[in-house]
Amino acid sequence: MKDIIKGKAYVLGDDIDTDAIIPAEYLYLSHTNPDQKKEIAKYTFSGLPDHFTPFVPEGKDATPYKIVVAGKNFGCGSSRAQAPGCLNAAGVEVVLAEYYARIFFRNSVNAGLLLLLELFDEIYTQIDTGDELEILIKEHKVINHSKGKEYSIKPIGAVKDILEAGSVFDYAKKKFACLNESK
Repeated sequence: MKDIIKGKAYVLGDDIDTDAIIPAEYLYLSHTNPDQKKEIAKYTFSGLPDHFTPFVPEGKDATPYKIVVAGKNFGCGSSRAQAPGCLNAAGVEVVLAEYYARIFFRNSVNAGLLLLLELFDEIYTQIDTGDELEILIKEHKVINHSKGKEYSIKPIGAVKDILEAGSVFDYAKKKFACLNESK
């Protein structure tokens, strides 16, 4: 897990559901299949209304936006595991939101697909798509270099060990290996 993440922001509002992240018509694609990973990445956020900036530019298979910034209840809707997977495949490193739908949060963390950080308030209303952000994870801070502003974020919390291990399965292997060694 990186301590500092830099990149352009892609800003959304509240209640961004998994149908907006990856519409059902593309669920036949898998982010874990190397032959399909670039294909599913192209359709990330293709379920958003037309007034949003295209997340993945036409003819590309990755996004220029490494940081997604949203409001409340990000990842609500169906429990499709492809939602965090397609964000990861498209090149997203972190999602900043006030809070996440529980199943989206667990799918993201358990598979080690995305770093999910929580905001204290409606910071997404103070950031624009394309702003250059720097996230200082240990300092619990986001710097908006485009606007010269700083925002506080919540500490990672209890999932830090899972994220550092790479996934919940890697964490369990490491944890149980330590327990077996102590016997």
